[in-house]
Amino acid sequence: MTPCTAEFLGTMFLILLGDGVVANVVLKGTKGNNGGWIVITTGWALAVYVGVVLAAPYSGAHLNPAVTIGLAVAHQFAWNRVAGFIAAQLGGAMAGSFLVWLIYKDHLDNTEDVDLQLMTFCTKPAIRKPVMNITSEAIGTFVLIFIIFYFTNAEIVKEKAPIGLGSLGAIPVAFLVWAIGLSLGGTTGYAINPVRDLGPRIMHTILPIKGKGSSDWGYAWIPIIGPIIGASLAAGLYLLLK
Repeated sequence: MTPCTAEFLGTMFLILLGDGVVANVVLKGTKGNNGGWIVITTGWALAVYVGVVLAAPYSGAHLNPAVTIGLAVAHQFAWNRVAGFIAAQLGGAMAGSFLVWLIYKDHLDNTEDVDLQLMTFCTKPAIRKPVMNITSEAIGTFVLIFIIFYFTNAEIVKEKAPIGLGSLGAIPVAFLVWAIGLSLGGTTGYAINPVRDLGPRIMHTILPIKGKGSSDWGYAWIPIIGPIIGASLAAGLYLLLK
């Protein structure tokens, strides 16, 4: 398996299980309807675990352009590989959200609330204030990237996994994402990953969903720019403290 293939598949499983838990909680008539925030954040944490286990031996399991860019800023990943990784991550995110649509199509079509339909795919702020929304995404991503440097001791090179212990090595990353979701995710839905939002938002736009509303492209730049800012600041601080 090539590193880019690993990034594609790892991100696909991440979004399949991550957006899948959102669909199970928010869509009408599902077995998990109204399961609540604990179910969503736990599902996303486990989705990260699955994606990292799959991709780590082959690519280091970035699964997130913010991780890729943060590592490049910190001189731990070659800039000439960044575009390929991000393209694979975006493709994987789109594929994963397509599978969520396929599984939950009937429930999407039976859900009259267009906001809940959209939330199945991408993030939506609780209070729409662009500056604060960007700040929330930047801080959440800062925590993610800065702590990852200390999980990995900044030793991600080529195909080396970000953490050891085989499959058990994915557990710290899953717990980190779980903590961010529980503590910091209530403002924007914690994208903390540009393709986690962009890939599914693209699919929401193009897939046939009964009665769907706007894909809210006016907000889409925030979960892209916010995580990149947060990742860059985390990498800069890491270099300063190193």
